[in-house]
Amino acid sequence: MKEEFIEEEAKNENGLNFVEQEIVNDLAAGKNGGRLNTRFPPEPNGYLHIGHAKAFIMDFGAAEKFGGTCNLRFDDTNPQKEDTEYVEAIKEDIHWLGYDWGDRLYYASDYFPQLFDLAVRMIKEGKAYVDEQTSEQIAAQKGTPTVPGQNSPFRDRPIEENLDLFMRMNKGEFDEGAMVLRAKIDMASDNMHFRDPIMYRIIKTPHWRTGTDWKVYPMYDFAHGQSDYFEGVTHSICTLEFVPHRPLYEYFVRELADDSYCPRQIEFNRLNLTYTVMSKRKLLQLVKEGLVNGWDDPRMPTLRGLRRRGYTPSSIKDFVNRIGYTKYEALNHIELLEHSVREDLNKTATRVSVIQNPVKLILTNYPEDKTETMVMDNNPEDLSAGQHEMPFSRELWIERDDFMENPPKKFFRLSPDKEVRLKGAYIIKCTGVKKNENGEIEEIYAEYDPETRSGLPGADRKVKGTLHWVSAPTAVDAEIRDYDRLFSVENPSAEEGDFRDLLNPDSLKIRTNAKIEPWLAERIKAGDHYQFQRLGYYVVDPDTTPDHPVFNKTIGLKDTWAKIANKG
Repeated sequence: MKEEFIEEEAKNENGLNFVEQEIVNDLAAGKNGGRLNTRFPPEPNGYLHIGHAKAFIMDFGAAEKFGGTCNLRFDDTNPQKEDTEYVEAIKEDIHWLGYDWGDRLYYASDYFPQLFDLAVRMIKEGKAYVDEQTSEQIAAQKGTPTVPGQNSPFRDRPIEENLDLFMRMNKGEFDEGAMVLRAKIDMASDNMHFRDPIMYRIIKTPHWRTGTDWKVYPMYDFAHGQSDYFEGVTHSICTLEFVPHRPLYEYFVRELADDSYCPRQIEFNRLNLTYTVMSKRKLLQLVKEGLVNGWDDPRMPTLRGLRRRGYTPSSIKDFVNRIGYTKYEALNHIELLEHSVREDLNKTATRVSVIQNPVKLILTNYPEDKTETMVMDNNPEDLSAGQHEMPFSRELWIERDDFMENPPKKFFRLSPDKEVRLKGAYIIKCTGVKKNENGEIEEIYAEYDPETRSGLPGADRKVKGTLHWVSAPTAVDAEIRDYDRLFSVENPSAEEGDFRDLLNPDSLKIRTNAKIEPWLAERIKAGDHYQFQRLGYYVVDPDTTPDHPVFNKTIGLKDTWAKIANKG
């Protein structure tokens, strides 16, 4: 299977992935004075998703592993799309995953003066010119990978005229789109990025940091490498789509760097995940059109969405470590991510009793005025987590799906004249049901065997089924939001047509009549994780109030990853 091959190739015999090995080689060779300085450079125009997490886990993780430093630098070169809301959210998400940039917080806008001065120098040296063509004309003029481009009619305009126009562009004398500054490189180059790339464009929207100081803003390919250089970055680690950009990165960096210090770009594969999309444009569409409930919707691949769904930092890191960093593009199974989440929560989540779809169970031979206290383990995987008490009474809530009047042969839950054990309590036997006028079951009747209480000698009697339950008089109502995959097809990005038509109509189901045990109701806090007995893992949603507990389903109990991994 391709995923297995990639995972095997992700690390060498030293336990390092290829990016880490390149860093080790550079450090051993004494490059850049033996320094290691990485950086994570997000654009402040949206929220981070799990693909970004793979990137900054490498950036910060490599710095930690090899004794270097990692900068956080916001690529704030387009004030039309940027907002401080995104800046603060990005900081929060990075901290949530356990990383910190210390005093190394930077912005591309910090370097606007130096970048402008470099552009002026390149104009004076005949390496850049002002082009007055439209964006469509420039695009058409660039040719194709097999057909050379054509020179702009403005390519050979005098240096003094280029310099005058560029200064006037920055004074705001021209409309947006009226002209751009282009590097004069090679319109016949095999690399399309070398065909006189745009360095600056006119934007008159005030910048959220620099106000109206600038009317021209640098393009990514011009600003990025230079910003790395200004900060002392040694390794610019990015994804594979920037491989063809690397020669241009190096071309511009050489305008500043020498043999004593020069940033190096290394590329790895992106994180692609089944049953979702990673395109920032598509995610923005989902939010703006109300197809999801915001950037933190638990169905979204954003870190805010994953956090609200109950995914943990350690599980995300474990998933990224499992898929590794390679030079091969791959579509990663969401089941592997779920496997990492499930493994982590199994170790830490407190077990509680919750009934999602309740039906009343009445023990007809149990005293009406009697209440007992049953003891439940908080986590069988961690005995140090202790125990808690649950009240037991004549009337209980059980799951409606745990009863069938006419069950199939291998149905081991409750049915007429059949016995099951109530978890941590007694063995019971169904004696009858009560139905309403529509034929729906309203109540189930059973008798309990008082000699079979858990912990007593009679508890040794074996029955095939065990049900969870909640005492009806003390149960607390709760809302449960049952989340599933956002899309109904494995690879929505590869499908033709409108990706929105591929959304899973059952990706969210809300239950408002769930019943939870009182011990849980007394201590719930937003962000706390629980395993609902026999149902799955859940997290307390921020919408929770003392009078209205709300839980989000994180993941079910059934692990399908092993089955997928063993295919082929």
